[in-house]
Amino acid sequence: MEYKQREYPLFSACGLNCGLCPRYHTDGISKCPGCAGEDFSSKHPTCGILSCSQRHGIEYCYLCDEYPCKKFEGGDNSDSFITYKNQLTDFNKAKNIGLAAYEAELNIKVELLKGMLMDYNDGRRKSFFCTAVNLLDLQDLKSVIEQTKDAIKPDDTLKEKSATVVRLLQTMAEKREISLQLRKKPKS
Repeated sequence: MEYKQREYPLFSACGLNCGLCPRYHTDGISKCPGCAGEDFSSKHPTCGILSCSQRHGIEYCYLCDEYPCKKFEGGDNSDSFITYKNQLTDFNKAKNIGLAAYEAELNIKVELLKGMLMDYNDGRRKSFFCTAVNLLDLQDLKSVIEQTKDAIKPDDTLKEKSATVVRLLQTMAEKREISLQLRKKPKS
């Protein structure tokens, strides 16, 4: 199916932060353009939620009179490339602070993530950094970035820098009682 290209593909119709997904930050053929971004249909030929939202003429599911519908039942019990833990919470946040404010905050998180991936990814941390940035509050992320200034030494190797940032993110997550582990689908 061909989907109408969305104006802001970093926040999906179903409430996922596509701009914080490892596949969005990948180079090459597996790179995802975000929800109904450019060339989306060739990467994701079918998406029931996107089809439904476009049939209803809405940009986001939370704008639908039927939200939350059965498509969301149990959807936040496991993760894929991206965490689904805050999917409904992020919709509520977008509703409460306004879509423009939510997009502005997400843009800042995307930039913070890009910086982490460029400066601290030792080749094994992309998924972890994506999950951490997705689940932690923006102020907590800024605090972690500030802490790196004292915690990382100029002669640290990339592996040491990466381990330091992971430790700081884990500490912040534990303080907030947030698990930064992706959840596997339960075996049936």
